[in-house]
Amino acid sequence: MSSRRRFMLGLGGAVLGVWDSANPAAAAEGIETAWARIARTRVMRIGAVAGATPYYRKDIVSGQWQGFMIDLAQDLADGLKVQLDIHETTWGNAVPDLEANKIDLFFGLNPTPQRALVVDFSEPLFNNAFVLLARRDFTASTWEALNQPAFKVSVDSGSSHDQMITRTCPNASVTRLESSADATLALQSGRVDAQVLVVILALSVLKKNPSLGHIVVPAPVQSTTTNIGFRKEDDKAWQAYVNKWVAQARASGRVREIVLGNLDKLVGVKADEIPAQISF
Repeated sequence: MSSRRRFMLGLGGAVLGVWDSANPAAAAEGIETAWARIARTRVMRIGAVAGATPYYRKDIVSGQWQGFMIDLAQDLADGLKVQLDIHETTWGNAVPDLEANKIDLFFGLNPTPQRALVVDFSEPLFNNAFVLLARRDFTASTWEALNQPAFKVSVDSGSSHDQMITRTCPNASVTRLESSADATLALQSGRVDAQVLVVILALSVLKKNPSLGHIVVPAPVQSTTTNIGFRKEDDKAWQAYVNKWVAQARASGRVREIVLGNLDKLVGVKADEIPAQISF
């Protein structure tokens, strides 16, 4: 039996009576919850970011969406037996779109204290480790060894990459630039020794331009979680169901299967190219 078949059978028990906790009284009062709206319309709305391969990718000709966040969302919709409705957004607009009730979920939000004030988060879909995309002659065994001014590193300002290196290596010489692409250019031009990226992005960038260098994974492995964002609601039925789906998808290996499959299909990264210290 395939892992997908086992996963859908496992989720089937959770779908029995799945809409029982939808709150028609709340809907009647004009404060319809996401759970009640999905039950009524049989449509689950998500946000998606074009040009964010392998998380999201939109074909400019056909308009078809791909990416592991799309596949994960489709699995959730299939379990609920509802239609998946994809709304194009940006990383910066995802939280406002949730707040404005334009979407029911956004796959791929990292929990931060600031975001937690305005949206809720699922349990982690997977851990996304921070690595260094470094010039070929650069090596480092630990983050502690890099905590010195001689270490020159680039990041996209204000990002999780920036927050991690600031916390872990406060004495390093950090070049903060407007975008991740700008930080990559700083590495390519020799202005820095390395760029901090989460491993999925580092693998994607390096696959496109192998001449940039190699991936270094200093110890101990530092990581951030990749989660799903929800609009804040008093009724937590929708969040509770999604968390149950996340737990089953992770336990069955479905999340790993989808992530690795899209890395291969959309980026060309094979499983054996992922650093041995990294697991999804």
